[in-house]
Amino acid sequence: MSLELLEQLESRVQNALDTMELMQLELEEERQRSGEMAIQQQRLEQENQQLRQQLAAWHSKVEGLLGRLPREA
Repeated sequence: MSLELLEQLESRVQNALDTMELMQLELEEERQRSGEMAIQQQRLEQENQQLRQQLAAWHSKVEGLLGRLPREA
């Protein structure tokens, strides 16, 4: 009976080790995805900043053009 218990224990330990190994692989994948997402976020923030600058430039140009129009009294 004790041999059977030892075999069950060994099986449970092996299952636990397998699960831990799988979780470690999943964690590593998530870390990699997180890094990729951080890079993508940085690119998007840079693009957003460029678009804001372009918008401000266009806004300034439009205001300049509107300033040239004669005003009605």
